[in-house]
Amino acid sequence: MNTTAENTVVRTSRGLSVAGTRITLYIIMDYIKAGWTPKLIRDRLNLTEKQISDVTEYIGTHREAVEEEYQLVLKQAGEIRQYWENRNRERFARIESMGPPLGKEELWKKIQSKKRRLGLI
Repeated sequence: MNTTAENTVVRTSRGLSVAGTRITLYIIMDYIKAGWTPKLIRDRLNLTEKQISDVTEYIGTHREAVEEEYQLVLKQAGEIRQYWENRNRERFARIESMGPPLGKEELWKKIQSKKRRLGLI
């Protein structure tokens, strides 16, 4: 017999999702892994109390399977990102070499400084 959590969490072409939305459990897992509380996740994704409660119950009940699927989704997303970064490497280098737009030099310096602190350049 299905629980209410299993009625709220459905499998779609995108994978495990909140019924009636385009929100996947993988998005919710991103927030959980980042330390967000269920209330913050609920508010951020505009879910109802019942939806977030059912989703957290489902994840708790099926933790191993959800985690395995989540890791697969992360791996696939990384591969896709790497493909597009490689495909556009020359374009990114050309854009980077252009320098700041006129009148935006100070903003450019701040952005470059932030990128260095984050290890992006």
